[in-house]
Formats: sequence, C-alpha cells, structure tokens
Amino acid sequence: MITLLAIDWAVVGIKAGQLILCLSILVVLHEMGHFLPAKWFKCRVEKFYLFFDPWFSLVKKKIGDTVYGIGWLPLGGYVKISGMIDESMDKEQMKLPPEPWEFRSKKPWQRLIIMIGGVTVNLILGFFLFAMILWHWGEEYLPAKNVVYGVYVDSLGKSIGLKDGDKIMAVNGKEIENFSRLSTDIILNEAKTINIIRDGQAIDLPIPTGTISQLIQRKGDPLAYPRFPAVVDSVNNSAKFTAGTLQKDDQIIGFNDQPIGSFYELSDIKKNYKEKEVSLTVLRNHADTVTVKVKLTADASIGFYPRPPDKFLKFDVKKYTFLESLPAGVKKGWNTLVMNVQNFKLLFTSKEVKASESLGSFLTIGNMFGAQWDWERFWTMTALLSIVLAFMNILPIPALDGGHVLFTLYEMITGRKPSDKFMEYAQMAGMILLLGVMAYALGLDFWRYLFKH
Repeated sequence: MITLLAIDWAVVGIKAGQLILCLSILVVLHEMGHFLPAKWFKCRVEKFYLFFDPWFSLVKKKIGDTVYGIGWLPLGGYVKISGMIDESMDKEQMKLPPEPWEFRSKKPWQRLIIMIGGVTVNLILGFFLFAMILWHWGEEYLPAKNVVYGVYVDSLGKSIGLKDGDKIMAVNGKEIENFSRLSTDIILNEAKTINIIRDGQAIDLPIPTGTISQLIQRKGDPLAYPRFPAVVDSVNNSAKFTAGTLQKDDQIIGFNDQPIGSFYELSDIKKNYKEKEVSLTVLRNHADTVTVKVKLTADASIGFYPRPPDKFLKFDVKKYTFLESLPAGVKKGWNTLVMNVQNFKLLFTSKEVKASESLGSFLTIGNMFGAQWDWERFWTMTALLSIVLAFMNILPIPALDGGHVLFTLYEMITGRKPSDKFMEYAQMAGMILLLGVMAYALGLDFWRYLFKH
C-alpha cells in the first residue's frame, strides 16, 4: 500500500532556506574561481549567474562587458566566457575567427588555470570552513568505549546478531574512536566483523552479505544507537495527560506494560501509538514506581523534553586555537574528500552498493540540513558540500570542469587541440548524461520522500 507522506511545511521551509543559502555561497564562490583567473588572463566574461536562467532572469544588470544576474532555476550557476564551448552552446560565436580576448585564444596553461579555478576555490573553502568550525565550536564526539550502557538496535542490527546492551568496540579489529562513524566505518572498509562485548564476553560477529547495501539505503540512520535512560528534563505544552502527570527527573521504565531500557527504545515503540492513549510506568525519586496515562499527539509525541545524552555519556571535546584549527581543518577536509572518493569507488567495485540506493537529488541534500536553524550544522554541511562539489566537478566528464581539464591536458601533452566540432559534441553528450542522472536522482527522491510502502 502506498500512502502520501504528511509534510511539515515549516520544517520544509527551514531546510529549503538553508539549502538555498548554502548553494548560493558555494555557487558564487565556485564561479568566482573561474571568473577571476579569466579576467586576469584578459578573457571577456559575458555572464556571471547565480542559478540558471532559461527564458528569463529574476535579476540582471550589465556592468562593463559582463551581465551579472540571478536565475530562477537553483541547480547551479555559470560564467559565460567568450570563445569557450560551455552550457550556452554558442555555436555562432565559435564559427567566427578567434579574438585575442577569447578563451580559445589563450595558452593551454592559462585555460587550465581558468578551468580548475572553481574546484580549487571549493577545496580551499571546505578546508577553511572546517577549520573555523573547529576553532569556534571545537570537536565533540562519543568514543565507543564511553557507550557504557551499550547500544540499542533496530531490526537491521538484530538481523546481524546485535542485541540491546551490547558494547560495540571495534570493526574488523580496529577500535572505533568516534561512535557516530560506526556505519561509515563498516561501509568504507567493507567490514566483515563487528567486535563486541556482551555480558562481559568478547564476541566477533560476522557481518552478513547485504548489510552494507542496507546501511546505504538508510541515508545516515545509524546501525546502532548509544543507550541512555529515558529521563524527563521538562514537560512541554503538547502533553495530554489523562491520569497523573510526568515530572522533572522521572525515568520512563515501561510503556503499556512493555519494559523500556533506553530513550531510543521508547522512541521506537511509541511510533505505533499515534493519537492513542498509553500507560507509562515511571520511576520517581529513584524509588517510587507510578503509572501515568497520556494521549500521544499526531506525531507520536508524549509531551516532554528528554534529558540529553551528554548527561549520561561522557563525550570528548577537543578545543583548537586558531593556528591549531588550520591544519586540523585541512585534515578533516582531506578525510572528507577521501571518503567521497571511496564512496564513488564502491559504486563500481562493491557488489552490495547500487547507484539506485546511493544517488540523491537536491531533495536528499536539503533533508540533510536541520529542522531548526543551527549554524554549526549549517556551516558543517556547507563545508561538506563544498568538498563534494569540488570532487564531482573534477570528474573527467564533458560539461564538467574535469572534462575541460582532461581535453586541455591532452592538448598540452600531445600538442594537438581537439576541434571545436569535437568539443561541441562532447559538451552535448556530457550535458545529456548529467541531465539524465539528475532526472533519475530526482525521480528516486520523489519516490523515497513523497511515498512510502
């Protein structure tokens, strides 16, 4: 059965706003990376656009030789450099004799610098943002050894043999430093075993075939959650108590006579009781057991704010001085780049990783932003996407910067320049390929986010 998902338009608006701001920053700076070297080498730049402008522009103004504008289609942006085969497919200009101010008249090394300018800016931006995030907020993470209550696992975790309360210590024998990277470590290392402690005994669990594919389909949802008690920090206005009330410091230990061992277990169970009255067993004052009845809301909320996990689990926080943050930011950005290269490689080398499960459009990207505006998360996402944009753009595909770089390197090595006709056909083929992939990814996202089985 297929049902249309309920949509919280306020959350959609917040996520869309963050996505558009993020894309605007990335696109403008990426195109600036092409624009500035083009001007340095005295190329004429006809257009500088944030977003695409088929048929009409939202805003445009000509200054000197360049029209600056904002398009209505937020799928990227572009600079149109005279004498260059690009998205505009301006064939008429290419039929005329080359002019000194055209891209095609410049030396190969100058054209190469112009073409790698956008990727270079995105890499530098990603490194810089990671550095500033570390400098301002530091780095907070939960070492696996500090998950003292063990883990809570759902059906996927249980299918590979994990149990609630297990302490996950290592993957393929390598200690997990950051618990939040558990799924990533399994995917990137194509791990065969998870090393756990259960009831004081060390156990090596084999990872069944198909687990990596399922982890990728989860789009960031972890394989296991760190357990911590479901303790009330405060009660909010949405609570609809029908018998008794929750109080600060109450610990929920039962739900409709089912024992509750952790906050995530409570979160999982209550999903099936939307707008229904339920009975909660509560431990009060660490000694008394009381019963509270409450009607859940339409989104299965009980009506309380939980005590956060850092009150039960010891998170490590590393602070950085400004000078320390710079190499640390470069390292984090480089590790992000390596992770993206490894993920891309898995599409071609792993039997478990499928493009249909890994691809996503702007809907997937937008959903990665927070439901509330959080600057740390926003800048982290912007840094991540800047690195991703750099990697994707340098792929040797016509219509991407990497395609132009490939042809320019060929010219520099062989001394033979590809013909304009060849470049036109290559650009057209590349654009068809990219548009096809984008359409496919968008179709997958509509299926994932608008419908559920």
